[in-house]
Parts: sequence; C-alpha cells; structure tokens
Amino acid sequence: MNHSSCGDVLFYGYLPPSLNTSISNSNNGRNGNSCSRKNSTASSTEVPVNRTHSRNSSLDLRTVGRIPSQDQLSRCGRGHSRAASLGNADCHKGHRPPEMNTWSDSMKVQIIKAHHNWIAVAFTHYVTGYRLTDSCGWYVVFQSPVQESVIERIALNAKTGGGGGGSSGNNSTGTDVMLGIASGPFVRLWAFSTHSEPTRMTLIGTFNLGVRVEHLLFVGPQLVALSGAASRSKAGVWHTSTQHWQTQDVAHLTTYDTAGSFLLLGTATGAINYIDMQKFPLRMKDNDLLVTQLYKDPNQEPITAISVYLTPKTNLCGNWIEIAYGTRYGSVRVIVQHPETVGHGPQLFQTFTVHQSPITKVSLSENYLISVCSEYNHVRSWRVTRFRGMISTQPGTTPNAAFKVLALEAPTAQPHNDCGPYGEQDEEQIFIQKVVPDTDTLYVRLASNGKRVCTIRSVDGSAVSCFVVAECEGALRPRRLLLCGHRSGAAQMWDLTAPIDRAAKPPPPSAAATGEGDESPTADGGPTPDELVRLLSACDLDAAPVPQSPNRPIQAP
Repeated sequence: MNHSSCGDVLFYGYLPPSLNTSISNSNNGRNGNSCSRKNSTASSTEVPVNRTHSRNSSLDLRTVGRIPSQDQLSRCGRGHSRAASLGNADCHKGHRPPEMNTWSDSMKVQIIKAHHNWIAVAFTHYVTGYRLTDSCGWYVVFQSPVQESVIERIALNAKTGGGGGGSSGNNSTGTDVMLGIASGPFVRLWAFSTHSEPTRMTLIGTFNLGVRVEHLLFVGPQLVALSGAASRSKAGVWHTSTQHWQTQDVAHLTTYDTAGSFLLLGTATGAINYIDMQKFPLRMKDNDLLVTQLYKDPNQEPITAISVYLTPKTNLCGNWIEIAYGTRYGSVRVIVQHPETVGHGPQLFQTFTVHQSPITKVSLSENYLISVCSEYNHVRSWRVTRFRGMISTQPGTTPNAAFKVLALEAPTAQPHNDCGPYGEQDEEQIFIQKVVPDTDTLYVRLASNGKRVCTIRSVDGSAVSCFVVAECEGALRPRRLLLCGHRSGAAQMWDLTAPIDRAAKPPPPSAAATGEGDESPTADGGPTPDELVRLLSACDLDAAPVPQSPNRPIQAP
C-alpha cells in the first residue's frame, strides 16, 4: 500500500532506458587504430553528437531523459523554462514490459561513474553521458560510439572552464569531459567538448596495456590503467600535457589508492610504492616510469588494501601523510609521516590483529579507522583521536563497532557492486549492502557503527545491476547521491544527504552506550529476519566451501 512507482521522499530522479539501441559508428575512429602511443597517431576527427536534453520543471526530478525537439533543446540551452506537463510526461510507460527482470543482459546498465555534475552510464557496448544543471536538470550530452568488445571498465573526468565568446546565456562556459573505456587489454580515450553546440567528440587514442585492465581511473587529468595479474601486473599512464602513453611493469600489484597527485600501489611483497602523476617522472637510464618505494611492511605481508589520509596541512611535498593498510593475514597497520619525521620515511604508528581473514577494504578518515575482511564483509571500526590535525596516542585509537555487511555473491562475480565505504574523509562514510545478486533492495548503513540509514527499493521493481555513491556538485546545494543501474536499462537516483545527517547525529546522553565501544551493530542495521527471508526467496542458494584463512606469520619484534 505504501510503495509507489514515484518512489519515496529520498527518490531524486529516473533516467529511463536508452532509446538508441544502435548508435551510428561511421565516424568512431576505429579504423586503423588498434594501438597508438601518442595523440598524433590517433583519430582526431571531431564528430557532432546527437545531443538531446531531458529535464522537468525543477531539480526535484520525477522523470528525466525525455527526448525533446531541437527547438526545445535550444531553449533549454539558453536557460529558459519549460512546461511542467511536458517534463512529467513519461513516454516509456507503454514500452515497459510487465516484468522488468526479463530484459536481456545486453540492455542492463553495467557500470555507473560520476564526477562533479556528470554521470556516465555504461551498457554492454556503449556509454551515455548525462549532465546536471540548475536550469535543465539531468539531460543527455553525449553517447559514445558502439564498441566492438564488451565494455569492462570506464573512467570519467570533467573539467569546467571558460568557453567560447560566441555562446549566449548560461552557455558561455563549457566542460571538457574525458571518458576512458577499457575492453580486455585495450583502453580507448575520448574527449567531449561542450563549449559549443553541438558537442564535439574526439578519439584521443587507443592504447594497449598488454594485459587485461582491472582498474581504470583518473588521477587529476591523467588516465591510469592498472592490472594485477600476478607477476605480469602493469600500470599504464596517459599524461595530458605530454600526450604520451607510458606502460610500466609493477611486480605483484595487489591494491591502490590515490592522494592528490600521488598514486600509491600496494604489492604482494609487502611494499608500498608511489608515482607522482603531476611530475610524471621518467628514469634517466631507460626512460621508464619512476616508481618509488615509500614503505616496506615489517613482516613482508602481502598488502591487500590501502587508504591514504591527507591532513589539512599536507602540501605537495607530501611531508604530512597518514596511511592505513591491510594485509593478507588480517593485520591492519597505520603508518605516519609528520614534519618532525621528514627524512626518515613513514613510521609504523599502530597495528591491529583482530581479523582472522584477509583484509579487503580499509579506510582512514578524520574520525574513524574502518577495516573489512573477506569473512562475509566483517567490519571493525575504531575511533581516531587527533590533536591539531595529527593522529594522536592520547587517549589513542579506541574500538567502536563490529558488524557484517553480508553480501551473497553470484556464481559470476559482479565487479561493480562494491559495498564501500563511500564518502569523503572529512564526512560520515557509508556502506551500501546488496544482500543477494538479483534484488531490488539496498540497505544504506553508517560505516562507523553499522546503523541503518535508510532502505532503498527500486521504483519499477527491476533488479539493481550496479551502484555507486557520488557527491553531486552541479545543483543548488551539494548532494550525496546513490546512483543505481538496473537490469531494465534504467538508472535511478536517491538523495542520501538528509538521512545521513540524521543518522550521524549522536544519541541523547540517556541513550549513549556506557562501554568503551559498541561491540555489535545497532538493532536497525542490516536486514531483519523477515527481510532476509524475502530476499532469499527470490534466488537459488548453493553451498560453497569457505576458503581457509592463511596462517598468520610470526610477528617481527
């Protein structure tokens, strides 16, 4: 009775399935571009993209993604408003099947990425880009050419700057959007310019990493491709200024994190290395990418997770840095480098050995240290004490909570269903719990104590295929949005800003815990028994042997 197809108060917007099942690829620049190392060898043909606006009468979206006429597109580009009846018309109601889960896998949303006020929605063979503005809401800006291979990874980077002087109204500024698409070992880099109408699209290059790309990301304007294929692990970097693609062998790469212009790499040998992307240094003797070792684990335990916290006083020299990392044997360590330790490298600050399984996630923020191990996403959190911004030993790091973010995996892993934690390091972080692979329900929980923030249910009943949490900066006020891709091909957005603020408020003194920490999650954390039964009734369960945890080595003195 209470479930509406319009969602609840947290529902923020709906991007319907793409109408373009086939996209013209006559000018996609794929001919003769199997591998290129510089921009000069790549296709530089600028292709106009069919730009279709879609918005309603306000930012509090109900339906977006409609395809207006060219006149409506031009009026929207000049900042004019539009009738609310047109904005609320749902042209897809007659096209939706009764059961959304019957859509083929080629139509479902595979990946969602966000940066600033941009969203990239990746399907099996193409990517659609959306932009948020105060006047137009969400609207389609570009669609990539159809890719021959299945899209496995994407990366999005938006840079806003001054536009051409010939534009009118609020279109005097434009955005240069970089989109990276990875399929197997190949990476295609596209540039989209919105400084003028229509949007210009340029294929910068097609690059070959040599091994399958497992991670694709931007560090500033630099595109980075990583692969952790055991001894064949590699890193590839495309530098914006030099227009140069550089690949480098990085032995036994296992995990990574970014901090400013630095890319930190954890390895199976217990070493933490870094690359300065701003300087893009090359070794003089062989012109290879300069990878510098920052720290070595005292027991040489394989590093499986890493998190970097830059204090407010951190400068580009990196002389004020704190790093938390987890190992294959369940250890969680914190290393610090403060101004008084410059010249000696990071020093080991603290070690926790409470996990019995390999660490899969670790996050060091302003107020908490959070770790997740492979035993059904078991989470431990500690409250961090700081003095003048630096982590302090008085009264020290104290245990805060222990709970699980249970997620039953499908036989084929879904790489774009990461539970988190999500959020900036100076704000409350959250987990997104997806209990079973094919479900329309997600549980949003605080990363610090496991408390449930809210429950998200798909407005059209379709299963969630991927999700991500992003800070949206293009609206009247910053919002923390949960972006969900669905098997129906639609994308749904939920505004988590208000519920996170409410859940993060400290309890009244009478209800505060009397112990040092909360050793169990709150009663309203994960799914209740009734909710769990409902979720499990829609899937087939199969028992699999639990992998044995590796034996912890003898600790170094």
